[in-house]
Amino acid sequence: MSTLGNESRAFLRGLAFLSPWLVGFLAFTLVPVALSLYYSFTDYTLLQPPLYTGLDNYRTLSGDPVFWKVLRNTAVYALMALPLGMLGALGVAMLLNNKVRGVTVYRTIVFLPSLVPAVASAMLWLWLFNTKLGLINTALRGLGFDNPPGWLTDADWALSALVLMSLWGIGNTVVIYLAGLQDVPRELYEAADIDGASVPRKVWHVTLPYVSPVIFFNLVMGLIGTLQVFAAPLIMTQGGPARATYFYTMYLYDNAFRFLNMGYASAMAWVQLLLVLALTALAFWSGKRWVHYQGR
Repeated sequence: MSTLGNESRAFLRGLAFLSPWLVGFLAFTLVPVALSLYYSFTDYTLLQPPLYTGLDNYRTLSGDPVFWKVLRNTAVYALMALPLGMLGALGVAMLLNNKVRGVTVYRTIVFLPSLVPAVASAMLWLWLFNTKLGLINTALRGLGFDNPPGWLTDADWALSALVLMSLWGIGNTVVIYLAGLQDVPRELYEAADIDGASVPRKVWHVTLPYVSPVIFFNLVMGLIGTLQVFAAPLIMTQGGPARATYFYTMYLYDNAFRFLNMGYASAMAWVQLLLVLALTALAFWSGKRWVHYQGR
């Protein structure tokens, strides 16, 4: 009996230590998630009690042209920004993995942009992309381009401008790749040199398979991040011009806090969650074919 009593007291003490986290998880995560699921089946304007409407919000989504527009914009952005970001980060990490003089300085320079707050970064790029006085167009005119693009004012260029801006913050990804590259055994490269392998072959047959778990991790995190892009387009373009940079999360935010249509926004949030889960599951399924873990 005394043993059971001691175990019970230890269990209660453990719960007491966990209680701040448990209360925070319930109050700020589990309850809001459950409420959002319920609200997705209601007509809820925040000013009146929610009215249950069944699947009406989801039916409305299927016929909402703006919904399909923002979904397309987000998909195009992800298809452009994610591969470029991953390839760029991996290439920079491979360069920074070489033992050259001042490499720590270069690593610091690459990582610094990721420390800049999102708002400050957006304001900086807003000036760089300025059609008349921006540094980018000024440089292009100096190179002989008389009519440089209106990066944020032309619907054909605005999305590409945001993709270009996304490469500014690859420092975190570079650090993760760099950690993976430094774990590749030097003996594998030495064996490849003995076999007469060229640099591209060493990268393809040694480097990439060994860091494939890191690539997979960055792929999953990148999928989640690109499908939730919000701050930069909201500050820089407000979704324009002509909704060319109007993304999924921006439309969700507008429905929730501008149009006070919380039920519709909740339905959008759950559709977004299902899309993220589906793409993540696809990534895990495909990862069985190309991700190689040590010891397997």
